[in-house]
Amino acid sequence: MSETSVNLYLVPTPIGNLKDITLRAIEILKSADVILAEDTRTSGQLLKHLEISRPLQSYHIFNEHKTVEKLVERMNRGEVFALISDAGTPAISDPGFLLVREVLAAGLDVQCLPGATAFVPALVNSGLPNDRFVFEGFLPHKKGRKTRIDGLVEEVRTIIFYESPHRLLKTLGQLSEAFGADRQACVSREITKLHEENVRGTLAELIDYYETNTLKGEIVLTVAGKNPKA
Repeated sequence: MSETSVNLYLVPTPIGNLKDITLRAIEILKSADVILAEDTRTSGQLLKHLEISRPLQSYHIFNEHKTVEKLVERMNRGEVFALISDAGTPAISDPGFLLVREVLAAGLDVQCLPGATAFVPALVNSGLPNDRFVFEGFLPHKKGRKTRIDGLVEEVRTIIFYESPHRLLKTLGQLSEAFGADRQACVSREITKLHEENVRGTLAELIDYYETNTLKGEIVLTVAGKNPKA
């Protein structure tokens, strides 16, 4: 597919270190008619750093449904859009999925650029098997949370979660109860940033560690799958 026929580009942005953006990503952002951003303030700072001055429009979970139809109409008229998230690859655990689905349903072309995403370096850094893995994203906050965890008890592949600092201990405790306290895991936080940290150990050891150590920043939790020989 030639880039001239693309209506929507998904452009990964750095998850911390601003140097982690590709030359092609910068080129696309400079040439797009409009850049769609999850948070125009956050993205505006990045674009200013990159010396990119293109029209910036908000696209987030609170306005996605009423916005998508209008965006598709504009793409049909020939406008080229670039979608970015606050950090990482758009549409992974964010509302970009709906836009991609509707653009494709309209017979238009979408292209996703390769680039930064948090769970890949977290998986590789964990030291856990990465030949087969399952990405679970964020667990439900309340309803359906236990059901989701219970459904993973027999999972033999390495499991990857996104989690917030104030819920991590609760999650570690629930996983320990369901999977066993001796299950190996790794907590990766602030990936690519100055205070990047990867803490490895059993779920019990991680609980002990984070009961006495302050938690800040974005977190990826990687958990070993069930040993099929067990």
